[in-house]
Amino acid sequence: MKNAHHYEVSVEWTGNRGTGTSAYRAYGRDHIVTAVGKHEISGSSDRVFFGDRDRWNPEEMLLSALSQCHMLSYLHVATNHGVVVVAYSDDATGLMEETGNGGGHFTSVTLRPRVTVLDEGMLETARAIHREAAEKCFIAASVNFPVGHEPETYVLV
Repeated sequence: MKNAHHYEVSVEWTGNRGTGTSAYRAYGRDHIVTAVGKHEISGSSDRVFFGDRDRWNPEEMLLSALSQCHMLSYLHVATNHGVVVVAYSDDATGLMEETGNGGGHFTSVTLRPRVTVLDEGMLETARAIHREAAEKCFIAASVNFPVGHEPETYVLV
């Protein structure tokens, strides 16, 4: 192993409505995610699991982590290949299926990055380097479901 990196977060459940987990619908799913020196994240479960739709749920956070990781890897790879990216956005989607035992798992994620590069001479390379960026993404390399890519590339006008 070349370098090891250690990360720490704290999660605190704030959904006790006075009777704890006395019944499935008796408690809130609200929680706070914190890390030293960072703004807190207000979390909950998905609304379908009795969560607060105004808070981030773990499934959205996983999807967000995959999208952010690809973007950051892509920007790094673009720099290495001399591609000047001037805009980047992504509308990622994920599919999670519930299992019969009350659990579930993601079966796929699709990233849809829209990349704008400085000039037309960079288009071909900009399209090709998504594969390299995907290989370098730490989060995508850590999941056991496919992460697909449907990139679109544009030239600054």
